[in-house]
Amino acid sequence: MRIVVIGATGHIGTFLIPRLVRAGHEVVTISRGTRSAYVDAPEWQSVEQITADREAEDRDGTFPDRVAALRPDVVVDLISFTLESSTALVERLRGTVGHLVFCGSIWRAGESRILPMTESNATPPFGEYGVQKDRIARMLAEETAHGGLVTTSLHPGHISGPGWAPIGPTGNLDPAVWQTLAAGAPLAVPGLGTETMHHVHADDVAQSFERAIEHRDAAAGQDFFITAADAFTVRGYAETAAAWFGQEARLEHVSWDTFRSGLDPEHAETSWAHLVRSQFFSMAKATALIGYAPAHSVADTALEAVRSLIERGELVVERPLVV
Repeated sequence: MRIVVIGATGHIGTFLIPRLVRAGHEVVTISRGTRSAYVDAPEWQSVEQITADREAEDRDGTFPDRVAALRPDVVVDLISFTLESSTALVERLRGTVGHLVFCGSIWRAGESRILPMTESNATPPFGEYGVQKDRIARMLAEETAHGGLVTTSLHPGHISGPGWAPIGPTGNLDPAVWQTLAAGAPLAVPGLGTETMHHVHADDVAQSFERAIEHRDAAAGQDFFITAADAFTVRGYAETAAAWFGQEARLEHVSWDTFRSGLDPEHAETSWAHLVRSQFFSMAKATALIGYAPAHSVADTALEAVRSLIERGELVVERPLVV
């Protein structure tokens, strides 16, 4: 099949594009051209790469025509963040494309109430990012249900892997967390540290997109949460990460006000956004309908990302990894 991937050089595309090429598909990518994939792979030499600024072309209404002109059998949309953008693309592709696969987010769900969370019991989203992803997913499901374009929406957890920083044990991207754990120094943790975070390796997310394309009929009109099979609590994540450096985690349980006061406001807000949701998802639906089987645990996923940061010189710690 001829597959057009929008936003192909990010976390997911880094692993998805080589997968699609190895599977024998003709692949065309659309990206802004401001960066290359996080991991080199020879399969990229077989890909037609197009440079385009989606945001700008959405404003002038030309982006859907650009995609349609490429004559795809399947479109994988990894970078749609508004209902308006996705709706315009669907309306242009309706009747001309066999399958549209959209990348959403687990933040289309809100605060946890029942664990594991599923596609049927997830609470309503909050925050503009999650609300928009939810609106897009609902629009796509209705589109397919009413006989229009065949669509599927996949909603990954906190994507991690080589080349970029993972969401850390206190729910943010502050590199000081890793340095503190590596040094065996006290780490401030808000509350009891029992909130959950649900990561996923970028290659497992790529696997889910490949499976959805392969199992089009089963995936038609469906939405799936895509994560690792297990999830971290704040406490468990910190203890696991400290052990990577041969240390024991020294956790200081503090109030949220105290925790916030010790952080840059951006890191504090990121922590709150992750931990207040305290999410853990079931993979049962994705496994049953499209055969999704995550190959990476949350611990392996985070460790691979941290190791990559250290090897690239993007994270400097006092002690080396012992695993």
